[in-house]
Amino acid sequence: MDNINIKVLAKKLNLSTSTISRAFSGSTDINKDTRERILALAKEHNFLPNHYASNLRDKKTKTLAVIVPEIANDFFAQAINGIEEVARKKGFYILLYRTDDIFEKEVSFVNYLNNGKADGIIMSVSGEANDHHYLKALSKKHVPVVFFDRVYEDIDVSKVTTNDYDSSFEATEHLLQTGCKRIAYLVVNKSISIGKVRMQGYLDALEKHGVPFNDELIIDCSQDEKINYSIIKSVLEELKPDGIFSSVERLAFATYYVCNDMKISIPKDLKVVSFSSLQIAPLLCPALSTITQPAYEMGIKAATLLFDELEKKDQYFPKKTHVMRSKLLVRKSSQPE
Repeated sequence: MDNINIKVLAKKLNLSTSTISRAFSGSTDINKDTRERILALAKEHNFLPNHYASNLRDKKTKTLAVIVPEIANDFFAQAINGIEEVARKKGFYILLYRTDDIFEKEVSFVNYLNNGKADGIIMSVSGEANDHHYLKALSKKHVPVVFFDRVYEDIDVSKVTTNDYDSSFEATEHLLQTGCKRIAYLVVNKSISIGKVRMQGYLDALEKHGVPFNDELIIDCSQDEKINYSIIKSVLEELKPDGIFSSVERLAFATYYVCNDMKISIPKDLKVVSFSSLQIAPLLCPALSTITQPAYEMGIKAATLLFDELEKKDQYFPKKTHVMRSKLLVRKSSQPE
Protein backbone atom coordinates (compact mmCIF):
# COMPACT_ATOMS: atom_id res chain seq x y z
CA MET A 1 0.00 0.00 0.00
CA ASP A 2 2.31 2.73 -1.27
CA ASN A 3 0.13 5.81 -1.80
CA ILE A 4 -1.68 5.76 1.49
CA ASN A 5 -4.51 8.22 2.06
CA ILE A 6 -7.94 8.35 3.69
CA LYS A 7 -9.67 6.75 0.70
CA VAL A 8 -7.22 3.84 0.67
CA LEU A 9 -7.64 3.33 4.41
CA ALA A 10 -11.43 3.34 4.02
CA LYS A 11 -11.30 0.73 1.26
CA LYS A 12 -8.86 -1.46 3.14
CA LEU A 13 -10.98 -1.42 6.31
CA ASN A 14 -14.32 -1.48 4.51
CA LEU A 15 -15.36 1.79 6.14
CA SER A 16 -16.57 5.16 4.84
CA THR A 17 -14.12 8.02 4.35
CA SER A 18 -16.16 10.11 6.81
CA THR A 19 -15.61 7.45 9.48
CA ILE A 20 -11.86 7.56 8.81
CA SER A 21 -11.88 11.36 9.07
CA ARG A 22 -13.81 11.31 12.35
CA ALA A 23 -11.28 8.90 13.83
CA PHE A 24 -8.43 11.34 13.10
CA SER A 25 -10.36 14.38 14.32
CA GLY A 26 -10.95 12.81 17.74
CA SER A 27 -14.72 12.75 17.31
CA THR A 28 -16.57 10.99 20.13
CA ASP A 29 -19.32 9.56 17.89
CA ILE A 30 -17.23 6.67 16.64
CA ASN A 31 -16.77 3.21 18.15
CA LYS A 32 -13.58 2.89 20.20
CA ASP A 33 -12.54 -0.39 18.56
CA THR A 34 -13.13 1.08 15.09
CA ARG A 35 -11.00 4.10 15.91
CA GLU A 36 -8.19 1.90 17.21
CA ARG A 37 -8.27 -0.23 14.01
CA ILE A 38 -8.02 2.91 11.87
CA LEU A 39 -5.21 4.49 13.87
CA ALA A 40 -3.28 1.22 14.03
CA LEU A 41 -3.35 0.81 10.24
CA ALA A 42 -2.42 4.47 9.74
CA LYS A 43 0.50 4.12 12.14
CA GLU A 44 1.66 0.96 10.37
CA HIS A 45 1.99 2.95 7.15
CA ASN A 46 3.30 6.15 8.81
CA PHE A 47 0.24 8.06 7.67
CA LEU A 48 -0.66 11.36 9.36
CA PRO A 49 -3.54 13.27 7.75
CA ASN A 50 -3.31 16.96 7.02
CA HIS A 51 -6.19 18.20 9.13
CA TYR A 52 -5.79 21.70 7.71
CA ALA A 53 -6.47 20.51 4.16
CA SER A 54 -9.57 18.60 5.21
CA ASN A 55 -11.09 21.79 6.52
CA LEU A 56 -10.24 24.19 3.71
CA ARG A 57 -13.75 24.08 2.29
CA ASP A 58 -15.29 25.59 5.42
CA LYS A 59 -12.18 27.68 6.16
CA LYS A 60 -11.64 26.08 9.57
CA THR A 61 -8.27 24.98 10.89
CA LYS A 62 -9.69 22.93 13.81
CA THR A 63 -6.94 24.61 15.80
CA LEU A 64 -6.91 26.84 18.87
CA ALA A 65 -4.00 29.09 19.78
CA VAL A 66 -3.03 29.41 23.44
CA ILE A 67 -0.78 32.35 24.35
CA VAL A 68 0.76 32.35 27.83
CA PRO A 69 3.62 34.21 29.56
CA GLU A 70 5.37 31.00 30.61
CA ILE A 71 5.05 27.25 30.56
CA ALA A 72 7.36 26.17 33.41
CA ASN A 73 4.75 27.27 35.94
CA ASP A 74 2.23 24.97 37.55
CA PHE A 75 -0.64 27.40 37.13
CA PHE A 76 -0.23 27.71 33.37
CA ALA A 77 0.57 24.01 32.95
CA GLN A 78 -2.68 23.06 34.67
CA ALA A 79 -4.69 25.69 32.77
CA ILE A 80 -3.30 24.41 29.46
CA ASN A 81 -4.31 20.87 30.45
CA GLY A 82 -7.86 22.11 30.99
CA ILE A 83 -7.92 23.88 27.63
CA GLU A 84 -6.53 20.83 25.83
CA GLU A 85 -9.10 18.56 27.46
CA VAL A 86 -11.99 20.58 26.03
CA ALA A 87 -10.30 21.08 22.65
CA ARG A 88 -9.60 17.36 22.23
CA LYS A 89 -13.21 16.44 22.91
CA LYS A 90 -14.23 18.92 20.21
CA GLY A 91 -11.77 17.41 17.73
CA PHE A 92 -9.46 20.44 17.87
CA TYR A 93 -5.69 20.77 18.20
CA ILE A 94 -3.93 23.47 20.21
CA LEU A 95 -0.91 25.58 19.26
CA LEU A 96 1.07 26.92 22.20
CA TYR A 97 2.88 30.27 22.18
CA ARG A 98 5.06 31.57 25.04
CA THR A 99 5.59 35.33 25.37
CA ASP A 100 8.04 35.38 28.32
CA ASP A 101 6.07 38.49 29.36
CA ILE A 102 7.56 40.30 26.34
CA PHE A 103 4.97 42.58 24.75
CA GLU A 104 6.59 42.49 21.31
CA LYS A 105 6.26 38.70 21.24
CA GLU A 106 2.59 38.97 22.11
CA VAL A 107 1.97 41.43 19.28
CA SER A 108 3.91 39.27 16.84
CA PHE A 109 2.00 36.10 17.76
CA VAL A 110 -1.40 37.79 17.53
CA ASN A 111 -0.58 39.35 14.16
CA TYR A 112 0.57 35.97 12.86
CA LEU A 113 -2.61 34.28 14.08
CA ASN A 114 -4.73 37.02 12.52
CA ASN A 115 -3.97 35.48 9.13
CA GLY A 116 -6.20 32.44 9.53
CA LYS A 117 -3.76 30.24 11.43
CA ALA A 118 -6.28 29.42 14.19
CA ASP A 119 -10.05 29.45 14.69
CA GLY A 120 -9.77 31.13 18.09
CA ILE A 121 -7.31 32.37 20.71
CA ILE A 122 -7.12 31.85 24.46
CA MET A 123 -4.53 34.05 26.13
CA SER A 124 -3.08 35.37 29.35
CA VAL A 125 -1.66 38.77 28.46
CA SER A 126 1.78 40.30 28.99
CA GLY A 127 0.30 43.53 30.35
CA GLU A 128 2.48 46.04 28.55
CA ALA A 129 1.50 49.22 26.65
CA ASN A 130 -1.90 50.83 26.18
CA ASP A 131 -2.24 50.39 22.42
CA HIS A 132 -4.05 47.12 21.81
CA HIS A 133 -5.04 47.69 18.18
CA TYR A 134 -3.48 44.35 17.20
CA LEU A 135 -6.10 42.59 19.33
CA LYS A 136 -8.98 44.74 18.14
CA ALA A 137 -8.05 43.77 14.56
CA LEU A 138 -8.99 40.17 15.35
CA SER A 139 -12.68 41.04 15.55
CA LYS A 140 -12.60 42.17 11.91
CA LYS A 141 -11.46 38.69 10.93
CA HIS A 142 -14.04 37.13 13.26
CA VAL A 143 -11.38 35.39 15.35
CA PRO A 144 -12.84 35.03 18.88
CA VAL A 145 -10.59 35.63 21.89
CA VAL A 146 -10.93 34.67 25.55
CA PHE A 147 -8.62 36.05 28.25
CA PHE A 148 -7.79 34.12 31.42
CA ASP A 149 -5.97 35.16 34.59
CA ARG A 150 -4.24 38.23 33.09
CA VAL A 151 -6.58 40.46 31.11
CA TYR A 152 -6.86 43.79 29.29
CA GLU A 153 -9.89 45.63 30.56
CA ASP A 154 -10.26 47.74 27.40
CA ILE A 155 -10.72 44.71 25.12
CA ASP A 156 -14.32 43.49 24.87
CA VAL A 157 -13.87 39.72 25.14
CA SER A 158 -14.92 37.03 27.59
CA LYS A 159 -12.61 36.79 30.59
CA VAL A 160 -11.90 34.15 33.23
CA THR A 161 -10.25 35.46 36.40
CA THR A 162 -10.04 34.69 40.09
CA ASN A 163 -10.84 36.77 43.17
CA ASP A 164 -7.30 38.16 43.33
CA TYR A 165 -8.15 41.15 45.51
CA ASP A 166 -9.90 39.08 48.19
CA SER A 167 -7.15 36.46 48.13
CA SER A 168 -4.38 39.04 48.51
CA PHE A 169 -6.23 40.79 51.30
CA GLU A 170 -6.74 37.48 53.11
CA ALA A 171 -3.09 36.42 52.71
CA THR A 172 -1.75 39.77 53.94
CA GLU A 173 -4.17 39.77 56.86
CA HIS A 174 -3.05 36.24 57.73
CA LEU A 175 0.59 37.38 57.89
CA LEU A 176 -0.38 40.38 60.03
CA GLN A 177 -2.32 38.17 62.42
CA THR A 178 0.75 35.96 62.91
CA GLY A 179 2.64 39.05 64.12
CA CYS A 180 4.30 40.34 60.94
CA LYS A 181 4.76 44.13 60.78
CA ARG A 182 7.13 44.51 57.83
CA ILE A 183 5.66 42.51 54.95
CA ALA A 184 7.50 42.75 51.63
CA TYR A 185 5.34 42.36 48.53
CA LEU A 186 7.24 40.69 45.67
CA VAL A 187 5.95 41.41 42.15
CA VAL A 188 7.24 40.86 38.61
CA ASN A 189 5.03 43.27 36.70
CA LYS A 190 2.87 45.85 38.50
CA SER A 191 1.31 47.01 35.22
CA ILE A 192 -0.58 43.78 34.49
CA SER A 193 -4.13 43.40 35.77
CA ILE A 194 -3.33 40.80 38.43
CA GLY A 195 -0.30 42.81 39.64
CA LYS A 196 -2.47 45.86 40.29
CA VAL A 197 -5.36 44.00 41.91
CA ARG A 198 -3.17 41.80 44.10
CA MET A 199 -1.16 44.77 45.33
CA GLN A 200 -4.35 46.66 46.20
CA GLY A 201 -5.48 43.78 48.39
CA TYR A 202 -2.11 43.91 50.16
CA LEU A 203 -2.34 47.69 50.67
CA ASP A 204 -5.91 47.63 51.98
CA ALA A 205 -5.12 44.87 54.48
CA LEU A 206 -2.23 46.96 55.85
CA GLU A 207 -4.52 49.96 56.18
CA LYS A 208 -7.25 47.97 57.94
CA HIS A 209 -4.76 46.81 60.57
CA GLY A 210 -3.15 50.21 61.02
CA VAL A 211 0.22 49.22 59.56
CA PRO A 212 1.86 52.17 57.74
CA PHE A 213 2.59 51.60 54.06
CA ASN A 214 6.29 51.53 53.23
CA ASP A 215 7.03 51.96 49.52
CA GLU A 216 10.44 50.32 49.97
CA LEU A 217 8.67 47.04 50.73
CA ILE A 218 7.11 46.87 47.25
CA ILE A 219 9.83 44.88 45.52
CA ASP A 220 10.04 44.88 41.72
CA CYS A 221 11.57 41.63 40.51
CA SER A 222 12.32 40.22 37.06
CA GLN A 223 12.02 37.12 34.87
CA ASP A 224 15.67 36.20 35.55
CA GLU A 225 16.38 33.79 38.41
CA LYS A 226 19.85 35.16 39.18
CA ILE A 227 18.61 38.75 39.25
CA ASN A 228 15.73 37.79 41.54
CA TYR A 229 18.13 36.02 43.89
CA SER A 230 20.23 39.17 44.11
CA ILE A 231 17.21 41.44 44.63
CA ILE A 232 15.70 39.30 47.38
CA LYS A 233 19.07 38.86 49.11
CA SER A 234 19.47 42.65 49.25
CA VAL A 235 15.92 43.04 50.57
CA LEU A 236 16.51 40.57 53.40
CA GLU A 237 19.89 42.09 54.27
CA GLU A 238 18.90 45.76 54.13
CA LEU A 239 15.14 46.04 54.72
CA LYS A 240 14.82 43.05 57.05
CA PRO A 241 11.15 42.18 56.49
CA ASP A 242 9.48 39.68 58.80
CA GLY A 243 7.03 38.52 56.13
CA ILE A 244 7.08 37.88 52.39
CA PHE A 245 3.98 37.95 50.21
CA SER A 246 4.94 36.68 46.77
CA SER A 247 2.59 37.48 43.89
CA VAL A 248 3.99 34.61 41.77
CA GLU A 249 5.47 31.25 42.75
CA ARG A 250 8.92 31.72 41.19
CA LEU A 251 9.64 34.54 43.66
CA ALA A 252 8.72 32.28 46.57
CA PHE A 253 11.25 29.75 45.28
CA ALA A 254 13.90 32.46 45.06
CA THR A 255 13.09 33.47 48.65
CA TYR A 256 13.57 29.88 49.83
CA TYR A 257 16.96 29.69 48.08
CA VAL A 258 18.13 32.96 49.59
CA CYS A 259 16.94 32.05 53.08
CA ASN A 260 18.71 28.72 52.88
CA ASP A 261 21.99 30.38 51.90
CA MET A 262 21.65 33.16 54.48
CA LYS A 263 20.61 30.74 57.25
CA ILE A 264 17.31 32.57 57.71
CA SER A 265 14.71 30.31 59.29
CA ILE A 266 11.24 30.05 57.73
CA PRO A 267 8.90 30.66 59.54
CA LYS A 268 10.84 31.58 62.70
CA ASP A 269 12.65 34.59 61.19
CA LEU A 270 10.55 35.13 58.06
CA LYS A 271 7.04 34.03 57.17
CA VAL A 272 6.19 33.36 53.51
CA VAL A 273 2.93 33.17 51.55
CA SER A 274 2.72 32.93 47.76
CA PHE A 275 0.27 32.72 44.92
CA SER A 276 0.98 29.24 43.60
CA SER A 277 -0.74 26.20 42.12
CA LEU A 278 2.37 24.15 42.85
CA GLN A 279 1.24 20.61 43.65
CA ILE A 280 4.38 19.87 45.67
CA ALA A 281 3.98 22.95 47.90
CA PRO A 282 3.11 20.72 50.91
CA LEU A 283 6.38 18.80 50.38
CA LEU A 284 8.70 21.82 50.48
CA CYS A 285 10.73 22.42 53.62
CA PRO A 286 8.93 24.07 55.24
CA ALA A 287 5.61 23.42 53.49
CA LEU A 288 4.67 26.58 51.57
CA SER A 289 1.49 28.50 52.38
CA THR A 290 -0.24 29.22 49.09
CA ILE A 291 -3.11 31.04 47.49
CA THR A 292 -4.10 28.28 45.10
CA GLN A 293 -6.08 29.19 42.00
CA PRO A 294 -8.40 26.68 40.29
CA ALA A 295 -6.07 26.62 37.27
CA TYR A 296 -7.40 23.49 35.55
CA GLU A 297 -11.00 24.66 35.97
CA MET A 298 -10.06 28.08 34.58
CA GLY A 299 -8.67 26.39 31.47
CA ILE A 300 -11.86 24.36 31.11
CA LYS A 301 -14.00 27.48 31.47
CA ALA A 302 -11.94 29.55 29.03
CA ALA A 303 -12.05 26.84 26.37
CA THR A 304 -15.78 26.27 26.89
CA LEU A 305 -16.46 29.98 26.43
CA LEU A 306 -14.40 30.03 23.25
CA PHE A 307 -16.25 27.07 21.76
CA ASP A 308 -19.58 28.61 22.74
CA GLU A 309 -18.57 31.65 20.74
CA LEU A 310 -17.28 29.61 17.79
CA GLU A 311 -20.53 27.68 17.63
CA LYS A 312 -22.57 30.90 17.67
CA LYS A 313 -20.32 32.77 15.28
CA ASP A 314 -23.16 34.43 13.37
CA GLN A 315 -25.04 35.40 16.52
CA TYR A 316 -24.49 38.03 19.19
CA PHE A 317 -22.42 36.54 22.00
CA PRO A 318 -22.38 38.56 25.27
CA LYS A 319 -18.89 39.07 26.68
CA LYS A 320 -18.74 38.47 30.41
CA THR A 321 -16.11 38.20 33.12
CA HIS A 322 -16.30 34.94 35.05
CA VAL A 323 -14.66 35.12 38.49
CA MET A 324 -13.57 31.86 40.09
CA ARG A 325 -12.49 31.50 43.70
CA SER A 326 -8.96 30.82 44.92
CA LYS A 327 -8.18 29.28 48.29
CA LEU A 328 -5.66 30.28 50.96
CA LEU A 329 -3.95 27.13 52.21
CA VAL A 330 -2.01 27.90 55.38
CA ARG A 331 1.00 25.67 55.89
CA LYS A 332 4.20 25.69 57.96
CA SER A 333 5.89 28.61 56.11
CA SER A 334 3.54 31.19 57.63
CA GLN A 335 2.47 29.62 60.90
CA PRO A 336 3.55 31.04 64.29
CA GLU A 337 6.47 29.23 65.85
